[in-house]
Amino acid sequence: MKTIKEVVIVEGKTDTATIQKLFDVQTIETHGLAIDDAVLDLIEQAQKSRGVIVLTDPDYPGMQIRNKIMQRVPEAKHAFVNKKDAIGDKKLGIAEAREEAIISALENLVTFSNDQETISWKEFISLDIIGDKARRLQIYDLFHLGYGNAKTLFKRLNLARITKQDILNKLGESK
Repeated sequence: MKTIKEVVIVEGKTDTATIQKLFDVQTIETHGLAIDDAVLDLIEQAQKSRGVIVLTDPDYPGMQIRNKIMQRVPEAKHAFVNKKDAIGDKKLGIAEAREEAIISALENLVTFSNDQETISWKEFISLDIIGDKARRLQIYDLFHLGYGNAKTLFKRLNLARITKQDILNKLGESK
């Protein structure tokens, strides 16, 4: 069983149980949207000592939790499981995700930085992403950035320091 040195941030107990079947790992549970300052303090301390990886459910509450953590711990690493890979019988989440999807998410971590814009809004529009959901989702998948609308994709591309040329190269459309 592979060991993950960082602490993985998840939403609840079932997420912890699912991940610990696949990896030797410690987790911090946010208790869903009930995440409070005490948990954020714990995450901050874990980042200083071992580093953290945020792995929340691919839904709106999961994105809100991720955003709260990003505000407090901007240097955290992020792992994303695609929505289509995390649908169970009655729920959507990490605990319902396919094992391969969780493993892939934790092997393809993303780090974000606010220091510079790497793709302008004009360049983003020129990629014909807005209004083309399939293309937007393809770019989310290629760069392991999770799921969201076009505005969220633009923000995450810049946070991950991805350029227009990087996107064209991955799409096989470089000029």
